[in-house]
Amino acid sequence: MTKTALITGASRGLGAALATLLAPEFHVIAVAKTTGALEELDDAIQAKGGHATLAPMDITVDEAMQQLCRGIFDRWGKLDLWMHTAVHAAPLAPAGHIGGGDLKKSISVNITATQRLIGYVGPLLGQTGQAVFFDDPRAGGQFFGAYGATKAAQTALAKSWQAESQKTGPKVSVLSPAPMATATRARFYPGEDRDALTSCTDEAARLWAKLTDQ
Repeated sequence: MTKTALITGASRGLGAALATLLAPEFHVIAVAKTTGALEELDDAIQAKGGHATLAPMDITVDEAMQQLCRGIFDRWGKLDLWMHTAVHAAPLAPAGHIGGGDLKKSISVNITATQRLIGYVGPLLGQTGQAVFFDDPRAGGQFFGAYGATKAAQTALAKSWQAESQKTGPKVSVLSPAPMATATRARFYPGEDRDALTSCTDEAARLWAKLTDQ
């Protein structure tokens, strides 16, 4: 029976690279807001002989996430893997000048939606499934107030769940990706030498190897 993998934030960057890597071993359930990017991902997965279910949804919409998880349960009964790469990277700004809208969206995507998804996806993973999160060391860095604080909070939620699930499952992992040549990083570091950065494809392979070696 084909295993199932839910990738939240699957339309680009590390999420898309992981989704492509996992096919065809897993049936990929790809969640992102951008329909066109999801369709491109589906083409890449099919080219590998894999299959995907595209879910063009906003993870901050509670009703949509309830519908998604109920649909997964009705079709497959469970999940084997959840990889959460979805994140809102607010524009860089001094701590005292962060826009209210940017902070609100950062909290909604990076903290509130993550906490809700843990509650919804956890039962689908059960005792034997695995959830994977990705941290970022930039909390406390100059001008990274909105992104850094909310990303650190997301990681804290994941680590709390990890500690709480050690004896009962699911297995929860928090990985540290190397700097990658993503569009988000290009906004954070304009003019950076991107040739010195890791490709998302290579980093996805490294992280997956680390997970499977555990």
